[in-house]
Amino acid sequence: MKNLILLFSVLCISVASKAQDVKTICNNINTLNTAILNGSIKRQDAAAQFKPLIEQLKKVADKSSSSGWTFPLKGYKSNAIGGTNGNGYSDKGYHYLDGNKHAAHPAHDIFINDRNQDCLDDRTHQPVDVLAVGDGIVIACINEWAPSSNLRGGKFIWVYHPAQNIFTYYAHNQVIFVKPGDEVKQGQKIAEVGRTGYNAYKKRSPTHLHFSAFHLVDDLPVPYNPYLQLKKAKTI
Repeated sequence: MKNLILLFSVLCISVASKAQDVKTICNNINTLNTAILNGSIKRQDAAAQFKPLIEQLKKVADKSSSSGWTFPLKGYKSNAIGGTNGNGYSDKGYHYLDGNKHAAHPAHDIFINDRNQDCLDDRTHQPVDVLAVGDGIVIACINEWAPSSNLRGGKFIWVYHPAQNIFTYYAHNQVIFVKPGDEVKQGQKIAEVGRTGYNAYKKRSPTHLHFSAFHLVDDLPVPYNPYLQLKKAKTI
């Protein structure tokens, strides 16, 4: 019995230690991501810091995962994606290390029914939930944004998906319910759709979720077009 108790105690300590490691790494990534966005760090220095942090996260992250994706907006499906057959996506000229100054749109804008731009669905009169497309770990987010800010993404979330070794990015949220280091499950509510962000805040922009996906190439995020994955995603 004593041996079993000792083993259980060791396992509990190990799990707690692992969780703390993940939180610390993600907080460090979040701090670095903010510096990249603000342009307060040189590109080569940012790359030199980002790569070892990602390698550390890979080692401690849980790689089990659910299959497929869940569509990132509750109550919506792929016909809410802007453009025609996903042609709103363009990653030409994008580089993660350019931060807020990047010149591209490596994303799909997913529009909600919100004619009066109050961030409520016109049918339900309720906020629209933003869902994690798959199991992952929140590595960065910002839950504060002022209309005077030039930050494009507004209140955003980055999620790392260890099983696929990819990132997903959710921007223009009204409110965020996660923080760096949090583990999220497929279909979990992580935010509510909003109008935060330099361009999204303006009246000419219909209310939408800005969604992106990134492969890791040489341990840096490189965008890819997730349109087909979004079309096949399960809806909630």
